[in-house]
Amino acid sequence: MAAEQTHVLFVEDDDVIREATQLALERDGFTVTAMPDGLSGLEAFRADRPDIALLDVMVPGLDGVSLCRRIRDDSTVPVIMLSARADSIDVVLGLEAGADDYVTKPFDGAVLVARIRAVLRRFGHAGGGDRAETPDGASDGGVLSFGELEIDTEGMEVRRAGQPVALTPTEMRLLLEFSSAPGTVLSRDKLLERVWDYGWGGDTRVVDVHVQRLRTKIGQDRIETVRGFGYKLKP
Repeated sequence: MAAEQTHVLFVEDDDVIREATQLALERDGFTVTAMPDGLSGLEAFRADRPDIALLDVMVPGLDGVSLCRRIRDDSTVPVIMLSARADSIDVVLGLEAGADDYVTKPFDGAVLVARIRAVLRRFGHAGGGDRAETPDGASDGGVLSFGELEIDTEGMEVRRAGQPVALTPTEMRLLLEFSSAPGTVLSRDKLLERVWDYGWGGDTRVVDVHVQRLRTKIGQDRIETVRGFGYKLKP
């Protein structure tokens, strides 16, 4: 997805930050709808259906975490949370609400653009098409089976006990990484590199919260924690 085709919804109550960030994103070719509070942000989201949402945690009317939940009620559009502090509660609440990533303020404009593009890349290629590995699970026409869990790697669909499971693109990429090497421990750093497209060390809380979200959808015992090393999918 090229920058000039990307519509960004930006919700930020600080006038200076909102205007400066909007200008910076527009200089990079993005189309930006900037809103000062959560309620107007929700209206803009429903009216415009942007390609990505940047939500400040602390905005009036409807806070960023609640806004993220409302967006997740009917959309898998990528969401990046913005927080003035790297507080664990802010970060975890935003990720648990369905956010795909977060950026701590104050942020460098180039860093924000890089994070936006990283998120858009993985949403544009939810199946990880640049990887050559073939998953090792029992397969039938691109369908992998792990107990009651079935993963259609071609149709990008997941079923548990025959029932469809709704996953965000980030959750799908995470599950595909696990299913590509069932029984193999994948470190948090490796998952950050492969799923979040981080070529550098990032916050592993992003991985931990997404694993927990994935477990609630595919079964708590399907992904095993290997303390001190990472996670693995049970074959």
